[in-house]
Amino acid sequence: MNMKLWLGTCLMFLSTIVQAQTKSTIYPGAIWQDNEGNHIQAHGGGIIKLGKDYYWYGEQRAKGLDTGYRYVSCYKSRDLVNWEFKGNALQLSDPENLGNRWVLERPKVFYNKKTKTYVMYFHLDDARYRFARVGVATSKKPEGPFEYAHSFRPLGKESRDIGQFIDDDGTPYLIFESRPTKGFFIASLTADYLNVDKKVCLVQAPLEGGAIVNYNGLYYAIGSALTGWRPNPNKYATAKSLSGPWSAFKDIAPPEANTYGSQSTMMVKVVGSKKTTVLFLADQWKPAQQWDSRYLWMPLEIGNGKLRLPKPSPFSLNVKTGETQLLH
Repeated sequence: MNMKLWLGTCLMFLSTIVQAQTKSTIYPGAIWQDNEGNHIQAHGGGIIKLGKDYYWYGEQRAKGLDTGYRYVSCYKSRDLVNWEFKGNALQLSDPENLGNRWVLERPKVFYNKKTKTYVMYFHLDDARYRFARVGVATSKKPEGPFEYAHSFRPLGKESRDIGQFIDDDGTPYLIFESRPTKGFFIASLTADYLNVDKKVCLVQAPLEGGAIVNYNGLYYAIGSALTGWRPNPNKYATAKSLSGPWSAFKDIAPPEANTYGSQSTMMVKVVGSKKTTVLFLADQWKPAQQWDSRYLWMPLEIGNGKLRLPKPSPFSLNVKTGETQLLH
């Protein structure tokens, strides 16, 4: 066989294999495999975009982990569908003498362009949820390793579930639920991102799992009621400014559906050449089998002050155009 013809045939064959392995559809509630064929372990996580790459950080809940440590995983993607496992970005032993069954939950990572540092925030607690602080770790690489820096109570308040929001102008904010105040705070970060600077708003609603997006000049906030691992009807409110005032909270889906068995984690805005899509990212927790917890991602129906989470259905996503298509 002619060498050029042989090489061309090989390239076509390899291209066919790559295309066959590349997924284009997200299946809410199904096992989501990474590039190694393993169930993605990024629970309670957060996603940031750096250039053309998305990084997904979350709680590593795989079987067989050393129970003396807590782990935060890191995945990388160009299309939000196919994810490459980059390893555990953080492996941390008890940093504050919290005792057995200490807690590290809902990790979120910010990138500080001025200091060229990746700053990870997470809910840090003891087994009885009385420590109620934010933990901070830093790295010079997005995939880590992250090194523990310190913990604190933002604004001097108890902090449990945390969320992150990066506005269109790049300004970073921490969202945190504070049980005694019966609401969740939005706080700006200091210049080095290692602490909070000031309170932007206290949204006086007893909600956790706070997620915020800026869509067409209006802010939308989603939260989950305080029912522990049990799913509940998540709700949303709107405001023209992060500082409020915020509208009354309304259901994002039929209340009897309990957010289709999930809890809000964050919203991701995909700005494409043809459309801007907002994705709702949520966890379907399995507390007795945490390694088998699933993810419910769906494009939201959003605009003009209204927000609706459609019934989960497989969908395709094109991050270049911003378009999605439900595959019933």
